[in-house]
Amino acid sequence: MGRIASLFSGFRRPRKSPADEPAEARAAVAWVVAGLGNPGKEYAGSRHNTGYLVLDRIARAQHVQFGRRRFQGATGEAEISGQRVLLVKPETYYNRSGDCISALLGYFKVPPGRLIVVHDELDLQPGHIRIKSGGGDAGNNGVRSVVQSLGTPDFIRVRVGIGKHPPGDADHRHILEPVRRAGSGDSDSVLERAAQAVEAIVTQGLARAMGQYNQRAEP
Repeated sequence: MGRIASLFSGFRRPRKSPADEPAEARAAVAWVVAGLGNPGKEYAGSRHNTGYLVLDRIARAQHVQFGRRRFQGATGEAEISGQRVLLVKPETYYNRSGDCISALLGYFKVPPGRLIVVHDELDLQPGHIRIKSGGGDAGNNGVRSVVQSLGTPDFIRVRVGIGKHPPGDADHRHILEPVRRAGSGDSDSVLERAAQAVEAIVTQGLARAMGQYNQRAEP
């Protein structure tokens, strides 16, 4: 028995690849919701990880864990109003978010119009969120990566305002500061409102969600 054990000591059961999922299961995904951010403890809780923070709130509300890694992204699956929704936090780093997102859309056969990207926005004041579909990237490198990878800008964005940096400060320092820094205006209520906006898009449609959430968040 010892010899047999030694023969198989180096054997490892092969890991399942995403392609091992049945085609019907892949086709059942109705929406992909991606929160932009950077992996690693040094970025956790920063303004630039606002997308991650919003997805964490959605996951908690839906009792979902990010327990599976697909195409370099942490994923979890929720059912919202009878629709299968794939939540993903790309781990490719912010400026290459499109690599993960485009691969997931292709694999699950989800059209770009059913993609919701949640991200921080320098051009919006703290306390504001804006839902939009299509358009330019407004200088956001993560959004630019998604546009380039998909070959189209025609997806939905939930933009969460973090405001521009103070005079004399630098963008990179501003976006890497903690979301909950005193006086920043980036409060739990704004993150919660952004999470609710995502769910409203899925349950009520884009037009109604825009009418409800494209205004200043409550203080």
